[in-house]
Amino acid sequence: MDVYLIDGTYELFRHYHALPSARDEQGCEVAAVRGVLRSLLGMIKAGGTHLGVATDHVVESFRNLLWPGYKTSEGVPPDLLAQFPLLEETLSAAGMMVWPMVEFEADDALASAAEAAGCDPRVGMVNICTPDKDLAQSVRGARIVQLNRRTRTTLDESAVIRKFGVPPASIPDYLALVGDSSDGYPGLSGWGPKSAAAVLSKFGHLESIPSEWTEWRVNVSKAGALAYTLSQEQDRAILFRTLATLRTDIPLFEDVEQLRWNGPAENFTAIAARLDSAKTQQSTSR
Repeated sequence: MDVYLIDGTYELFRHYHALPSARDEQGCEVAAVRGVLRSLLGMIKAGGTHLGVATDHVVESFRNLLWPGYKTSEGVPPDLLAQFPLLEETLSAAGMMVWPMVEFEADDALASAAEAAGCDPRVGMVNICTPDKDLAQSVRGARIVQLNRRTRTTLDESAVIRKFGVPPASIPDYLALVGDSSDGYPGLSGWGPKSAAAVLSKFGHLESIPSEWTEWRVNVSKAGALAYTLSQEQDRAILFRTLATLRTDIPLFEDVEQLRWNGPAENFTAIAARLDSAKTQQSTSR
């Protein structure tokens, strides 16, 4: 069996910005939920049997306590945020396993589910369906891969190395150095993708990087300045790596067979009718 782990937050955002507004009889925006449902049912129709969907039920997580600039729900349109509970209710009624995250993030759920599914010998391939670069750290060989459903591209371990210049195990260190604007932490001054990849491809992790740049023996311009920055901001780099490191120990299911799709629940008919009756707005502005 193959397992598909879907980033419900990404899917909801993607469909919200791609589809025209649609409101139900109560005036609630539902277009994104309707789009995600249609997309995932299409995945099942195409042969997907084992699925799990992770959502950020609450955008804020424990990481906000570690770094005040970490991403929040500020600036997210209210009619997008309001669709998270409806998405979770709809997908659950459709018969899919849903993990609404509160203390942790959807990415943590995806990483934990991938780890658990990957340990099951019955699983042929684990597809982590998200373009989020954080999840590249969960890729293992050609068995646990990252799938971008929009571009239909797949990253196995060799593809991760080609894209980032480092193996999956070094992705948190890489992000600590270069930063991640989507998550709200800046990385270290002067460090960019090329310099981070050059150094980490040789040393693997932050603690293994020699303090003397002459020991790096890599072709990185301004290596002295980079080494000085790292020495001065080592604690900050370790913090950013903590932010970038996904949890893999969250208990989400006891048996991978719990992810098998067995058809919708009884309450799905009413929810589907609500979504089907929603009126598409003439203007795409929100």
